[in-house]
Amino acid sequence: MNLQKMFEMQKVLDERIIKEKGLEGQDLLPNTYVALITELGEFANEGRWFKHWSDNQKPCTEKEIECSLCMGTGDENYEKVAEDAEGCGGHEFIECEDCNGEGTEGTKNPLLEEYADCIHFFLSIAIKKGWKEELHVSEEIFFGFDEFGFEGGLSGVYLEMQWSLLNSRMFKDEEKKREHFRAAWGLFLVIGVVGFGFKLDQIEEAYMNKNAVNHKRQQEGY
Repeated sequence: MNLQKMFEMQKVLDERIIKEKGLEGQDLLPNTYVALITELGEFANEGRWFKHWSDNQKPCTEKEIECSLCMGTGDENYEKVAEDAEGCGGHEFIECEDCNGEGTEGTKNPLLEEYADCIHFFLSIAIKKGWKEELHVSEEIFFGFDEFGFEGGLSGVYLEMQWSLLNSRMFKDEEKKREHFRAAWGLFLVIGVVGFGFKLDQIEEAYMNKNAVNHKRQQEGY
């Protein structure tokens, strides 16, 4: 992954949000940690591996994208349906040009998207704390879960990651905080690469795509 480029992109996004939301001078680090913890939970929810009570423990890696022009109806004139319900009746069906009346515009990978969301906040924390070097980790970490000696398989690694992340916030010693943040990031990468088979270039592309979406959201008043 080109971390330097990703840091630059994240810095631009963070500065835009701060400026446009009038957040200058505020300590946003606690919010950023909460956001990262929340996104990690959403990633786990799409991963589904821990749901022993469910018959479906397969990760959600493919989902149809609803057409934004026709709102998934296949009908550009879909808003007239409400008038039909009020007794006006018989609206003209106009096949959506964007999706050819299918109502969808291809598929997306929800698991990878949530993973990319987490990366945004890891980068933000690293920038705010001056910990950018901590995200440069050796590829030796990808040898597998057994190398770490964690019990509980993927769940064990996930919990260790969360523990390290919280310690990077709660420890009083700054050097310990830095070490825990590095550990959390490394375990996060292990979960993605070893646990779910993500490629580093695939992760980078997903981050860049979501970064563009986040800029668009700011433009649209998200």
